[in-house]
Amino acid sequence: MQERHLIVGLGNPGPRYRATRHNAGFMVVERLAAEAGLEWRSDHRFRSRLAAGRWQDRPVLLVEPLTYMNASGEAVGPLVRYYRTPLERLLVVVDDADLPLGRLRLRPGGSSGGHHGLESVERHLGTREFPRLRVGIGRRPEAGREITNHVLGVFSPAEREWLEPVLDRAVAQIGCWLTRGIAEAMNRYNGIVPILNRNEGNEA
Repeated sequence: MQERHLIVGLGNPGPRYRATRHNAGFMVVERLAAEAGLEWRSDHRFRSRLAAGRWQDRPVLLVEPLTYMNASGEAVGPLVRYYRTPLERLLVVVDDADLPLGRLRLRPGGSSGGHHGLESVERHLGTREFPRLRVGIGRRPEAGREITNHVLGVFSPAEREWLEPVLDRAVAQIGCWLTRGIAEAMNRYNGIVPILNRNEGNEA
């Protein structure tokens, strides 16, 4: 029997936050669920929305914690323990203001980079050694390190136009991770998503 992969998108629940930059992780797993035809259900035991099924013949459980971003680990930790998920089969998808809009960065582990959602997951798992996919949302240089209003703001129309192919490429990268492993998924998909009429080039 194939082991299930656990794919967690981080964000904040509720309509107030639905279209904000901080919810890029939710957007990725929702796009994945839609393409796989998976149905979401709320599970109060795990304080999460869950969508179970198969992606490219791999059993998956998609997760959106309902704990709010800074307490994401309170949902992820119990789920990992309940399903006895090996950490290499866990993927956490997050926004990243330190990456420019349109850049994807998959890594097998590493620092939280100050992301409070990742910090919470690391604290509840007791390790940093689990795969994470960062979705670049950029930042406004004039804001310095104070980015709360930026990450909790909605994507502009121009950003939203770019976001669509970014979400598609993130889903393709996750599919590659599921079927071919993290090394190939990193090599093939990390970098800037090429957008028509943009000058940014690809970068691995």
